[in-house]
Amino acid sequence: MARPYNFSAGPAAMPAEVLQQAAAEMLDWHGSGMSVMEMSHRGQEFGVILKNAEADLRELLCVPAHFRILFMQGGGLAENAIVPLNLSRGETVDFVVTGSWSQKSLKEARRYCAARVAASNEADHHTSLPAPASWQLDRGARYVHLCSNETINGVEVHELPDLKALGSDAPLVIDFSSHVASRPVDWSRVGLAFGGAQKNLGPAGLTLVVVREDLLGHALQACPSAFDYKTVADNHSMYNTPPTFAIYMAGLTFQWLKRQTEGGLSGVAAMEARNITKAQLLYDFIDQSAFYSNKVAKDCRSRMNVPFFLRDESRNEAFLAGAKAAGLLQLKGHKSVGGMRASLYNAMPIEGVRALVDYMRQFEQTQV
Repeated sequence: MARPYNFSAGPAAMPAEVLQQAAAEMLDWHGSGMSVMEMSHRGQEFGVILKNAEADLRELLCVPAHFRILFMQGGGLAENAIVPLNLSRGETVDFVVTGSWSQKSLKEARRYCAARVAASNEADHHTSLPAPASWQLDRGARYVHLCSNETINGVEVHELPDLKALGSDAPLVIDFSSHVASRPVDWSRVGLAFGGAQKNLGPAGLTLVVVREDLLGHALQACPSAFDYKTVADNHSMYNTPPTFAIYMAGLTFQWLKRQTEGGLSGVAAMEARNITKAQLLYDFIDQSAFYSNKVAKDCRSRMNVPFFLRDESRNEAFLAGAKAAGLLQLKGHKSVGGMRASLYNAMPIEGVRALVDYMRQFEQTQV
């Protein structure tokens, strides 16, 4: 039986190969006689899983040697507190507000430091991006926070800003939860990147933090020890019991990503080419239709999260019911913006996007 196509924004679809491998290893991982869920996190077996996962992620994302990879918990939402607890020193931090998630990040950071808005797209309802040249950066800011893909609003920063060129020596902090491993990262422009794994890399429960070594060791006194990046780094993500099964599943996903090829490319480069094709297919259909619309400026449309609206929203429920019957799941938009949303993460094959476009076309034809 063919599986439906799951367009959830997260927790999201995972590669079928990964799920099948996990199922095959569920009761006995590599002859250990244990499920990964039953292993001691300090045992030799899990040590192999953790070491391989970190090495594969470093290779996939081309993470330089002077960055540490941390496997943590709490999701991106918790990192909204953990980042300022570690990097702000209780002083000024700049935020570029690009949508709902950066608004949440700003609000949380204000509990721990003097967080200020350096730029915002709120005036146009988060449908474009403020040009970096217009950002009002504080020269004394400890870091600049940017959500490089807004899952809810469907806005993506396709090229990370060069803060030095903008006159700022602050490190750039990016929330890359919903585009991690969908495209390369220019680490020369980044001080810290964080993201929940449950959109592109695995199940809920694992949070990735990639942090430059010189940013370690500056946590506020109030920072819990389990959230102090230096403590986590010094203990190789084993200061407290890590999310072992989520790390294992992410590790399988990293291996799956390394096997992917597209047009002579491999790994993350292959995924980027594939994701560009998938997103363009859906946006092209929406743009030529008088029945559907997307409100985001074309130069900053997300490849991962495509919000769209029926021009007659009284037909929303019929659209969703028909989509479910056609095996197209979780297309309802976020409650804060309404409409529809199709998330096209790495695990979504091109066939799923074609099936969605075919359904949208057929639905439109039955409604006019």
